[in-house]
Amino acid sequence: MQQSARWKTVSLWLVLAASLLVILPSLLPTRTAARLPGWLTMHRLEPGIDLTGGSRLVLEVSRSDIAADRLRAAVETIGNALRAARVPYSDLNGADDTIDVTVTAADRVEAARTTLAGLDLGTLSEPESNAFRLVLSAAAIDDSVRAASLGAVDAVRRRVESLDIPTLVVGRGEHDRIVVAMPGLTNPQRVKDMLAQVGRLSARLVDDSVPVNTAIEDGAPAGSEVLYSTGEPPVGYLVRQDDLFTASDVASAQPAANGEPFIEFVLRGEAAERLAAFTRENSGRTIAILLDGQIISTSRIQGAITDGVGRLSGDFDAEGAGNLARIIASGPLPAPLTIIEERSIEPALGTTSRVTMAAALVVAVGAVVAFMTFFYGVLGVIASIALFFNVILTFAVLALVGAPLSLSMIAGIVLTVGITVDASVLIFERIREEVKGGRELSRAVLVGFRRARATVLDASITMFIAIAVLFLLSAAPVRAFALAVGIGLLATLVTTFTLTRRLVSAWLNRSHATHLPKGVRSGFFESLNLRFMAVRNVVFLLTAVLSLSIAGLLIAGKLKPGIDFTGGAALEVQAKAGNADPDDIAARLTDAGVDVLNVTKHRDARHALVRLTSAGEGENAEQTSVLIARGELEDDYDFRRVEAVGPAISGELIDTATLGFVVGLVALVAYIWVRFEWHFAIGAIIALAHDVFFTLGFLALAKIEFNITAVAALLTVAGYSLNDTMVVYDRIRENLRNFKQMPLPILIDDAINRTLSRTVLTSATTLIALSALALFGGEAIRTFALTLLFGVAIGTISSIYIAGPILILFRLQPERYRPGKGSKAPVTEATESNG
Repeated sequence: MQQSARWKTVSLWLVLAASLLVILPSLLPTRTAARLPGWLTMHRLEPGIDLTGGSRLVLEVSRSDIAADRLRAAVETIGNALRAARVPYSDLNGADDTIDVTVTAADRVEAARTTLAGLDLGTLSEPESNAFRLVLSAAAIDDSVRAASLGAVDAVRRRVESLDIPTLVVGRGEHDRIVVAMPGLTNPQRVKDMLAQVGRLSARLVDDSVPVNTAIEDGAPAGSEVLYSTGEPPVGYLVRQDDLFTASDVASAQPAANGEPFIEFVLRGEAAERLAAFTRENSGRTIAILLDGQIISTSRIQGAITDGVGRLSGDFDAEGAGNLARIIASGPLPAPLTIIEERSIEPALGTTSRVTMAAALVVAVGAVVAFMTFFYGVLGVIASIALFFNVILTFAVLALVGAPLSLSMIAGIVLTVGITVDASVLIFERIREEVKGGRELSRAVLVGFRRARATVLDASITMFIAIAVLFLLSAAPVRAFALAVGIGLLATLVTTFTLTRRLVSAWLNRSHATHLPKGVRSGFFESLNLRFMAVRNVVFLLTAVLSLSIAGLLIAGKLKPGIDFTGGAALEVQAKAGNADPDDIAARLTDAGVDVLNVTKHRDARHALVRLTSAGEGENAEQTSVLIARGELEDDYDFRRVEAVGPAISGELIDTATLGFVVGLVALVAYIWVRFEWHFAIGAIIALAHDVFFTLGFLALAKIEFNITAVAALLTVAGYSLNDTMVVYDRIRENLRNFKQMPLPILIDDAINRTLSRTVLTSATTLIALSALALFGGEAIRTFALTLLFGVAIGTISSIYIAGPILILFRLQPERYRPGKGSKAPVTEATESNG
């Protein structure tokens, strides 16, 4: 047994040493860390864009464009197939996902059915009056979108890499999307311009067989079509549909200038030979160069082009020529892309966030250590050592996972600092009670750790359920927060029942103490003997009045949804000289045609926060708003932060937030229902609803935006609220077994008073950590911290004044716990208690 314990101790210290080794490169300057062995630096923590500054774009393949291309291709395939089968037809046309065609010869209807069924394009309906209807397969379109998304990642990378952006990262995101991260790049407009075009380049012969106006009015000749130029006003051209060469035939392209900027491109060998033969035979005719179906340049053939070199000139400046050359050289995208989300942060703001979040973490740890040391003396020091290693272990696991360190992740670690000591407080309070009950200290320590285990697990599981739901059903920043808190909770369980226990045992063996240290000052809470249930009716009345007031706020629309749920854009600007003028900003943007939601002072007089709705319809509408706003304001203002969310993202966030919140609450309540009597489950549900509802009222009253982080805060509050409530309920249930004749109100008061020190101390450490986050965490995280601050405070109150009285209201019956009624045996030294 001693050898096993010794091995466990050695293993624990090895884990802690390995954790320190993993995060060591992250603590050293980059140049110093570069001298370390590669195996040691491969898991270095890298700060995310919100801590360094830069831009992040989320793009998705346009399903509507792919569906339209597929529809056009299907119409052409059907026409070719019917002609090959010698089936006369008319009225061949398509709309949405449906294609209609009429067979004009009655004796060829069966041949038409056989031909169309053999194409396997979708569902073919029985003909009515010789008219067939084919509905294209949605699954086939999904497959096309997925395939295009896969190909788009490499195509986007090739195109954006041509801009020589350092530390560029292009990868796949959720739902087959493409994520482009550009640390250090504040204004990604040039990147957006590069990705706005598919880049399908081709050259075609201009058809001069009929005037273009005749072709427009009477229809183009077979094999030709009318296309228009990109200039203003657009000019129509009748061109052949056969390509002389395409982008895949271009070996290289680069911008040049000879008075006016132009692009010089070189064709590959086979394409160069085809062009030489064609130009030799068609001297004097005109070639049109097309980009994405529009004519960008035309040139008359002066003679044979034998070197494969072409020149492309048009209505563009030097920067436009450079961008177009890069688009041509990198090749076309597999499909049009839509920018559905943009997050841009100025590097200076990212650096500020990094400093303030580090300060928040240091202050939170320091304040919690001081608090625990004051109330528990040497035991508080032991809890603080465990807390320190908890933070180290959390950072080490995050480094091994490879997740970029973000604001929300550090916020999660700061929150974990507050709730980590909960387990230690529960154990120390149980030890104190055992000593007060007459046990010697060494025996009280053993019993205290054993009897507190179930309560610690119950409290951790409720929080972990909320965090797991956040991780599985939420947006990336919230998942980062959930990941940090989840790792922190697991680290808490590891350090509490291994490191803390061994440190306490080592202290006992070294000091030979027989009594609790004089530094333990938490006992005075229990001596207060407060009569909480005596005021329950007053509390219920006050709660009802406040609930009606909050309902009035919510009905009146005082809870304002943020751009996460509405779409649009939020811009933080800083005046280059003097103070920001919100009225002037709003007037200028309104005159420019931007739909301004509001402009408010932000942080100080130099800063303003501009909220825009989408300018027009479509997925790129909010990008149009941002582009116009930049053009109007960039001479007088620096853009510190830009967030733009399209309808696809906002719609998904609404769905996932709603689903996540509902699933989280159901999972939490189900766990309570399984672990306790139905009275306890109902009480927990009401207390939880009370906390969430009051937190919504706080958001409305404080005019804090209701966005995805607010949903994360609400679910975290729900987990914390149930965490607190379960500790009280565990002790009430224990009292029900131990005090058979005690009136229920007095029994509940006794349980609350016995856990009051834990409730107050745990809530205090959590509030201290959150206060540090609110004061030092910076503007980006402050509203999240304030929401959690209020939620934790109201959750602490509800665990005392709502969860307990509800049991009386629903007539919890103590006799159910008496011997002979199916209850568990009374708690003895040999049996574990849940509190």
